[in-house]
Amino acid sequence: MSLPALPLPEEDRRPFDPPPEYAELRAAPRIARVACPTGLDAWLVSDYAGVREVLGDGRRFSARPGQAAHVLAAFGGPDAPVQGFSQLDGPEHIRIRRNFAPQVSHGRRLAELQPLVQDITDDAVTGMLAGSQPYPLHSGFSTAITTAVIAELIGVPPEHRHLLHDAATALFTTSTSPDELRRALEPLFAYLYGLVATRRVRPGDDVLSRMIEHSADSERPLTDAELTEMNAALLIAGFDTTASMITYGLVCLLNTPAQWEKLCAGPDLAPSAAEELVRYLGVGIGLLRQATEDTRLHGQPIRAGDYVVVAVQSGNRDTALYPDAGTLDVARRPGAHLGFGHGAHACVGQQIARMELTTVLRALARRVPTLRIAVPLEEIAWKKDSVVRGPVELPVTWS
Repeated sequence: MSLPALPLPEEDRRPFDPPPEYAELRAAPRIARVACPTGLDAWLVSDYAGVREVLGDGRRFSARPGQAAHVLAAFGGPDAPVQGFSQLDGPEHIRIRRNFAPQVSHGRRLAELQPLVQDITDDAVTGMLAGSQPYPLHSGFSTAITTAVIAELIGVPPEHRHLLHDAATALFTTSTSPDELRRALEPLFAYLYGLVATRRVRPGDDVLSRMIEHSADSERPLTDAELTEMNAALLIAGFDTTASMITYGLVCLLNTPAQWEKLCAGPDLAPSAAEELVRYLGVGIGLLRQATEDTRLHGQPIRAGDYVVVAVQSGNRDTALYPDAGTLDVARRPGAHLGFGHGAHACVGQQIARMELTTVLRALARRVPTLRIAVPLEEIAWKKDSVVRGPVELPVTWS
């Protein structure tokens, strides 16, 4: 008996909302069997409580398959080019995360990074205002900011930053084959492997050097290969996913004039606006897990080895989280949304992403309150062959 296809975002028809099937599933039965684009059959979990339970229980639900293997053919399986930190469970995952996370999430480190993010954002706004209109906000602004921030954190100079773009494009494109992905990743991995060797001899004031220093005192210091993989993951994710969220968030805000005006009238709402945009828009394709034992979810038996897709954006629209969860509200008091994931595998770089998005929203609200989309919404091209959602480009103008 054929299964229904996994509902995927269709921005051409519903630019900011999950597919309508999810609203029906959240009402009942909350979990359903679906066929995924890569050929996997999986249980689809659509409600807030179910998504949170799966993501929060790494013992019953493993990250081994790869969080996007249900939509990325090159991502999952034993022969996939990517077999890294995000697919580890238990003690091995904890060991690496403890050496890595403090360098990108500790409060003191974030306070040190804030002036860098502010300077890069201010320069990008100034450059945009000096440019011609309509201005390509995604390529000229969002990507420029996130590339500069993440490359500065690792210590990658401008002449090597194209490696981030090539690797991220291949990694997040749904049609990329394993061989194509391997060829795209090799130059970045080779460069970072050499950078690890250099930083071991001549440490700098960057995340990589701090990771080397921090792990040196641990029982099992990070290997060169582990350092290379971790920093490659940070570079790729920090460059592409954050840039797309900035652009996606802005097109959503600018298409909701009352919310943009509220933010411009009170730029100090930027932190709550950033959190709300991640809740409202984030992880539209869902995340993949695999059951490690026979278990039950919402009364449904799930067998060991079964795949489970958690529909994060659908869970974040559940009225169990907020009675008006389907409404965008930049002044909403942040709650326990799932836009950055949940549990042991929650996004390790989420604090930096928050900082970038908050800084951008505050700067634009203060300096460019007349910002607006330069074309009708229906003329915006949306990413189709990528797991990172959002506009291909966003032409904007201002008075």
